[in-house]
Amino acid sequence: MALELNAWRHRFVPVNKEDEALKIIDIREKTVSIASPIANAYIDFSKMTCSIVAVITDVFRNDRRVVGYGFHSNGRYGQGALMRERFLPRLAEATAASLIDERNGNLDPFAIWRTLMSNEKPGGHGERSVAVGTLDMAVWDAVAKIADKPLYQLLAERYGSGSPDRSVWVYAAGGYYYPGKDHGKLKDEMRSYRDRGYEVVKMKIGAAALDEDLRRIEAVLEVVGDGKYLAVDANGRFDTATALAYAKALEPYNLFWYEEAGDPLDYSLQAEVSAAYNGAMATGENLFSHQDAANLVRYGGMNSSKDFLQFDCALSYGLVEYMRTLEVLKDHGWSSRRVVPHGGHQMSLNIAAGLHLGGNESYPDVFAPFGGFADGIVVENGQVGLPANPGIGFELKSELYALLRTLHEDVVMTETSKQHVSA
Repeated sequence: MALELNAWRHRFVPVNKEDEALKIIDIREKTVSIASPIANAYIDFSKMTCSIVAVITDVFRNDRRVVGYGFHSNGRYGQGALMRERFLPRLAEATAASLIDERNGNLDPFAIWRTLMSNEKPGGHGERSVAVGTLDMAVWDAVAKIADKPLYQLLAERYGSGSPDRSVWVYAAGGYYYPGKDHGKLKDEMRSYRDRGYEVVKMKIGAAALDEDLRRIEAVLEVVGDGKYLAVDANGRFDTATALAYAKALEPYNLFWYEEAGDPLDYSLQAEVSAAYNGAMATGENLFSHQDAANLVRYGGMNSSKDFLQFDCALSYGLVEYMRTLEVLKDHGWSSRRVVPHGGHQMSLNIAAGLHLGGNESYPDVFAPFGGFADGIVVENGQVGLPANPGIGFELKSELYALLRTLHEDVVMTETSKQHVSA
């Protein structure tokens, strides 16, 4: 199996449909900008990048070549160097047969994952988890398209109850800091989310003084009406003393949740704040393995009856690892309904529906074109439906699909040209 690993626009000669054999024939990756003037308590996004990936197969469905797409969530930078130097060469060296799921007549995402992670030491769940998660997303998109099913349906049938959720609870994430954004503009933003069908909204805290953050919270409460419709996110900014001070100040508002008070690996801080704060807490988006998930629920003082876990498959080695994480949580008494992934993208939405998670984040106005869901599907009463198209559904999000297609536009043009000649 020969992969063109270096130049994402490198041209290759596609196989004829008559010669179809189940294999990957090319993988393309590119780093794109998602720069924005917004900021949270820890970072600004003025130089933020993202990796996009296309896994090109020699399989055709509905007279179109199957191409799986992937990208990673906001907050981590592009992963092209790691892919080119370590992970893609391992796939290039593997035999096509070793990557096939013979039982289902499909690519085997578990075998592909093992190949990607071969010769990797345990631990160190940093940037490599993002590189693998990006590739894993594209593989699952291809697998569902080859099976000619929406990914959520495939997941429910193979690994879930057999029946997916037909709609998923979502909340609108925003409330970022940016120059010139006063309380009035913050209120207008949150009002727009409510007007678009979201019930729960989320805002950032921690980049201003506590008194100012409380004034910002009270401004948003004027819009949403009740603390149960507002979540706040400190993005891991606080030390223990500050996290506790915020906990004391936030508790009277009865908020939907208080998110990521301190460093994601400081389980002692999380446990201390959890013990002091009577409301719901949320964390986990910056933990990238099932081992880290286990340590959080063992040592972080989280309450499985009221708290939420936010692990994001696109940042944490992909869906293969995510299923291990869900098993770990189950073993520790956590329902999958307490899991609400970070990231606001269609991959997590499919997982939420197929494996019965508690919901999904949504970015209605930021991180375009990656945030949000399929065009034309509206949020109603805090719930969003899923399209019936095979795969993850990127083709139904026009702006994102146009970007993803640039990875293999030469292939599309070549095949279209050949179809015209044969006609």
